Amino acid sequence: MSKFLSLLCLIVAIFTASAQTNTDLKNSDELTKTINTTIESWHAAAGEANFNAYFDLIAENGIFIGTDATENWVKDDFMSFAKPYFDRGKAWDFKTLERNIFLSSTSDLGWFDELLDTQMGICRGSGVVIKINDQWKIQHYVLSIAIPNENVSAVATMKKTFDSHLIKEINEKK
Repeated sequence: MSKFLSLLCLIVAIFTASAQTNTDLKNSDELTKTINTTIESWHAAAGEANFNAYFDLIAENGIFIGTDATENWVKDDFMSFAKPYFDRGKAWDFKTLERNIFLSSTSDLGWFDELLDTQMGICRGSGVVIKINDQWKIQHYVLSIAIPNENVSAVATMKKTFDSHLIKEINEKK
């Protein structure tokens, strides 16, 4: 009887672990879809020049890092920078080509990378999302222009003067 009870306990334990894993996977899939919808809504709000919808999806202490080396914006500064673009009725229009989303074990923090079709050509975005009051917000976002490796030397030459001035300016502040 003892062997039978042990076997029964083992079967129940395996079934419970399997069910838990399936539940975790389902929850992970649902969270991934929700995060994806949040990011898509954020990009769509910019494309529609919907200032409030766009900035409501950024956390209060959120950061946006743009393609220019000087663009490291806290939310309020980014709002000031972006307002004229939204007021003109045309901000930026990013269309997702692909996106990867990852979740923390606590499921209240995620990070992602994406390829985007933009007015600048293909760009790469990467970011961190955080769940605040049951709503996902962009906590940190980095946008970069994707440059084919065979063009890096030409681009480096093209931006050499700008970079040397900025490097000098940053080093003088140290």
